[in-house]
Amino acid sequence: MKINITTLDNSLAKELLIPITEADTARVFFQDLVTQFGLNKVAIEDIGGKYKEVVTCYPTHNVVRKIHFIGLGKEQSFLKIREAVRSFSFKNKKKLSTSLGLVATFLDNKTLEAIINGLELSTYDIALYQEKQEGNAHPLTQTTLEVVVKNPTDETTITAINKGIATGATQKEVMNLINQPAGHMYPQTLADWAFDSGKEHNYEVTILDKSDIQKEGLNALLAVNRGSELPPKFIIAEHKPEGYENFPTVGLVGKGVTYDTGGLNIKVNGMHYMKSDMGGAAMMLGAIELTAKLNLPVHLITIIPATDNRVDATAISPGDVIGSYSGKTIEVIDTDAEGRLILADGLNYMVKNYQPDVLIDAATLTGSSVRALGSHAAALFTNNQTLAKQLQKVGETTGERVWQLPLYDEFKAELKSDIADIANLGSRPTAGASTAAKFLEYFTENHASWAHIDMAGMAYGDSEYSSHKAGMGYGANLIVEYLMDLVKED
Repeated sequence: MKINITTLDNSLAKELLIPITEADTARVFFQDLVTQFGLNKVAIEDIGGKYKEVVTCYPTHNVVRKIHFIGLGKEQSFLKIREAVRSFSFKNKKKLSTSLGLVATFLDNKTLEAIINGLELSTYDIALYQEKQEGNAHPLTQTTLEVVVKNPTDETTITAINKGIATGATQKEVMNLINQPAGHMYPQTLADWAFDSGKEHNYEVTILDKSDIQKEGLNALLAVNRGSELPPKFIIAEHKPEGYENFPTVGLVGKGVTYDTGGLNIKVNGMHYMKSDMGGAAMMLGAIELTAKLNLPVHLITIIPATDNRVDATAISPGDVIGSYSGKTIEVIDTDAEGRLILADGLNYMVKNYQPDVLIDAATLTGSSVRALGSHAAALFTNNQTLAKQLQKVGETTGERVWQLPLYDEFKAELKSDIADIANLGSRPTAGASTAAKFLEYFTENHASWAHIDMAGMAYGDSEYSSHKAGMGYGANLIVEYLMDLVKED
């Protein structure tokens, strides 16, 4: 989406978008707009600013032919503001003109960022493998949007606009990755995406092939991959801006199971949606891409262990004991608890080779987290309450919420194995998200600032933008906003 920042007097847009709250109709700027565009009293009375309510007016202005007042509601949040504008733009893409303007003279910069983010997201096309029909492209992909502000040279305003575009563009990439069918999403696909993104946005990417993975001793990843005809990949991406040695070091690890049958513990329901099981990888790859775009002063490393989990004669069996990068052995109680196995290698590799100040992993890990929180928040587990508060605060601000669940020491007892160092599944059919998190903690070498985000209910779900479940773009903005707060405090 291309942007031209201008003033109202210099705007040439023939169709305007004016996002407005319920309280805004009583404010001076609203009356000024009414006067400037010569809107009639009947139209004005219909403008209430209720959430997602749209009132279209036809002014007597000699340039502007149409104005859409988009309701933001009474209690605004970043997510609600974003979705109000996104919904309008998405639903009306065939009606909007290519001479479009956004009036933002009265908006604060965070609201402006949310609106630009929503407009960028509204251009997402999920029809990845449909024949493209002429005339179906969103007008915002064909033209330049005029953003009308008070001061076009104000750096904070320009930054907010650029952040909204950059975030939306990366979120669309995250959705693209998750929406790819299994026949198009391989470990190599993730590796290629990371390599291309790193080249475009100036961050380093190293891809470990199967032979490299064997040499490194990433044995848990190799074990999960045994049933696959596709070789695994171990992706290491690193954002090292100038002076990075003096910046905080943050490590991100994302689960990259590109398709999950469950292995020999084959899934009974919902296998159609298991292309989304690399949602944690998409989230963390999106986070490093967006961090690099914004050139944040942080040393950021992202690790993605990538494989699919298939059924084959060579696949691991329930009861097998496998090795891991840490040197610890794991009894595989359930082959469908494979995500934690590859994350164990990713987490341990990160800690031993990069010693990050903060360590965060993300995964579509358990149905237990979905049953607890639905699609309203990801489950958060951490051994550091400062980190918990920071992530929860940012989650509320961005609308990408996390909710802390317990990580009690008692959960570790449920992972006891008689023949190996640890079992990959709890001994009871309860608290599955917590025992999974406790398993991961075992491989963090007692890292003092670690968080696990179980985002199984957030990566993929129902929305008004698709007829079936689809990628939601969750998580990249959550991590980046956390990083922005972290470097402010540093």
